[in-house]
Amino acid sequence: MVTQPNERAPSLNSPAKIVLVEDEPFQRQAIAECLAQHGLRPTTFASGAELKRLAQHAMPDVALLDVHLNEAEDGFALARWLRSRSARVGILMLTASGDVIDRVVGLESGADDYVAKPFEPRELVARVKALLRRTTAAPPPPRLTEVRVGAAMLDLQRRTLTLAGGSPDSLSASEFELLRLFVENPNRPLTRDWLLETIAHREAEAFDRAIDNRIMRLRRKLERDPARPEAIRSVRGVGYMFVPSDD
Repeated sequence: MVTQPNERAPSLNSPAKIVLVEDEPFQRQAIAECLAQHGLRPTTFASGAELKRLAQHAMPDVALLDVHLNEAEDGFALARWLRSRSARVGILMLTASGDVIDRVVGLESGADDYVAKPFEPRELVARVKALLRRTTAAPPPPRLTEVRVGAAMLDLQRRTLTLAGGSPDSLSASEFELLRLFVENPNRPLTRDWLLETIAHREAEAFDRAIDNRIMRLRRKLERDPARPEAIRSVRGVGYMFVPSDD
């Protein structure tokens, strides 16, 4: 395994925790050196399994993942694994081409961005820095007990929902977990696959409508007009996004 350009052992203790998973040694070294020249020193891995072992103890701030890894799980599967454990980690996919299918699958797997090989070094550095600004710029907001979601009020401590008219509404365990994920990740598109894996601990199957059905039921409770949702909005080609109320 080739690690840092200066052959340091893997560590996730640097101020900015950047990791790179690339199974081709020359590419791995070239990308690491490119980033190091701009003050970004990634910890490099030859396989997703190596990253998983370290991420069990400390999640990275940004992960660069090669799509086509020479192992059972490809970069998309690794992206889903990381996203299921953290909504904050920035994920950038390294693709062999600019094919739209790779881009769509990457986004649906939970990735934030992608760069096609061969890449322009300045573009790669700029995209990594942009992800770092988002993931490390500020600490997470203080944990709230009550959050307004559309026309209703969600109590995170009591796990209850109060409707617009003041009447309480019972939430199933999966409905509460889904709402909790939304309010903890405001204004951030969340993929159907990540939502399902996080609340149900299983991967989505083809034509799986479990999340869509839950969203439809929640909108009837939360939205002033479920046909024109304002709180939980659809994001075309990705999934759903919670938009906090201005009032």
